[in-house]
Amino acid sequence: MDVQISKNEGRSRFEITGDGELVGFAEYFDDEGYRQFPHTEVDPSYQGQGLAGKLVGYALTATREEGLKADPICPYVASFIQRHPSYQDLLG
Repeated sequence: MDVQISKNEGRSRFEITGDGELVGFAEYFDDEGYRQFPHTEVDPSYQGQGLAGKLVGYALTATREEGLKADPICPYVASFIQRHPSYQDLLG
């Protein structure tokens, strides 16, 4: 499967596609130097393939590159940061 990840600013979310089809997204809201991540979702038929991890890793890297801190409201994003110490500097 050809996987692509992009930031969709118009919908305030990062999106992951597989073979050109949307398979998941991570919503975000920017507020006073923080990027809040309230919800992450991957189509159940694509779960177990590591797509959520790729998506969240991409979103957090973009957050860092934009000079923002992360507010992981979504439990998946919070646990991802906990499991990947290289992203813990993003926590305020």
